[in-house]
Amino acid sequence: MSCPALPDGFDFTDPDLLQHRVPLPEFAELRRAEPVRWIPQTSNLAGFQDEGYWAVTRHADVKYVSTHPELYSSYLNTAIIRFNEHIERDAIDAQRLILLNMDPPEHTRVRQIVQRVFTPRAIRALEDRLRARAGSIVTEARAHPGPFDFVTSVACELPLQAIAELIGIPQDDRAKIFDWSNKMISYDDPEYAITEEVGQESATELIAYAMNMAADRKQCPAKDIVTTLVSAEDEGNLNSDEFGFFVLMLAVAGNETTRNAITHGMHAFLTNPEQWELYKAERPATAAEEIVRWATPVNSFQRTATQDTELGGKQIKKGDRVGIFYAAANHDPEVFDNPDTFDITRDPNPHLGFGGGGPHYCLGKSLAVLEIDLIFNAIADAMPDLRLVGDPRRLRSAWINGVKELQVSLG
Repeated sequence: MSCPALPDGFDFTDPDLLQHRVPLPEFAELRRAEPVRWIPQTSNLAGFQDEGYWAVTRHADVKYVSTHPELYSSYLNTAIIRFNEHIERDAIDAQRLILLNMDPPEHTRVRQIVQRVFTPRAIRALEDRLRARAGSIVTEARAHPGPFDFVTSVACELPLQAIAELIGIPQDDRAKIFDWSNKMISYDDPEYAITEEVGQESATELIAYAMNMAADRKQCPAKDIVTTLVSAEDEGNLNSDEFGFFVLMLAVAGNETTRNAITHGMHAFLTNPEQWELYKAERPATAAEEIVRWATPVNSFQRTATQDTELGGKQIKKGDRVGIFYAAANHDPEVFDNPDTFDITRDPNPHLGFGGGGPHYCLGKSLAVLEIDLIFNAIADAMPDLRLVGDPRRLRSAWINGVKELQVSLG
C-alpha cells in the first residue's frame, strides 16, 4: 500500500477539525492506503500518558475491534478517545463505572439488568405518548413567525422526553437533565464557556439526582422502570450508584446522539430535496437507518489493546489505544454502494451508527429509530415546506458529530 497523503500532524480527534467538518476525504485516503494508521500526539494531549493512538477506518476492522473485547478493552482507558489535557487520571478512572466503559463479565451483568428498560414491550408502551409529543413539538415550532433554530425548537425535545418518559422523570425536572447533559459534552467548545470542572460537576449533579430517585423507589416502590431496576439488589438489580451512572449514560447516549441524528437528518433532507419529496410521498421504513448512517452522531470511540496483537497488517502493542471511527466505516465503499449519497431507500444498510456490534451495541437502538420515525413523520405532515436559512453551526468536540444551531423557516 502507498502511504496516505495526510498533512503532518493531522489528528482525527482534533476538536477544531470536527467543529468545521467530518474528515471524510482523509478517512477515504486511509481506507485506501493505510486502513490502520498510527496517529501521533504530544504526551498527555488527550489526557492519556502516551504518544498517540491507532486510527481504524475500515468497516470490517471497526467491527472486529468492537466484537473482540478480550483483545480491545473499553475499561482500561474508557471509550472516550480524547479528554482535556488537564484532566486528572482519577477523573478518567471514575468513568469506569459507566456501562459504556465496562468490559465483560461486569459489563454483561449490568447490561442484562438495564436491557429490561428497552424491551419491545417497553418501547411499544411509549409509542403513543411519543407520537403525541412529536406532534406538539412540531405544532409549536410551526407557530414561529420567522426563521427559527431547528435544534432547540424541534430536534432536542423528543429525545429528552423519551428518556424522561422511559425512567419516569417528572416534567418539571426534565429541563435540568437537558442542561446537565449538554454541559457534560460541551467542554471543548469555547462558546459555551464550560470547563472540564463544570462538566464534571454537572455529571455529579445528574448522578445524585438519579441516586435519589433510586432511594425513593426503594422506600416507596411503584409500578415503573426505576423500581424494576433497583428495588431488590440481592435479586440481581442495580444498586443506587449503578443506577446513577446508568441515567448519566442515557442522558448522553440517548439524548445527545438522537438529537444530532435528527438535526443532521433534516439538513440532509433540505440539501437533497429529491429525498425530502420522496420521504413526504412514501415515508419509507428504511429512512431512519439511513439518517443514522449519514449523521453518525458519535464519530469515534476507542479501545485499548489488552495484549500484543495484529490488525490491518499492523502490530498493535499491549496498552496501545485504538480509535474506531464509525464515520469512516459508514462511508466504506466495500460495504455501501455510493456511500457519499444520502439515500433513504438504502437496503440493506449495515451501518455502524449504533456501534460495531459486540457487547457495546446500542441498547436504545429501537427507541432511537422510533423517535426519528415519529419526528420526521410529524415534520412532513405539519411543516412539509421547511427550508434552510443558513449553514449548520457545528459543535467543537473531539468525538461527537454535533450541531449547535440550524436556522430554518417555513415556505
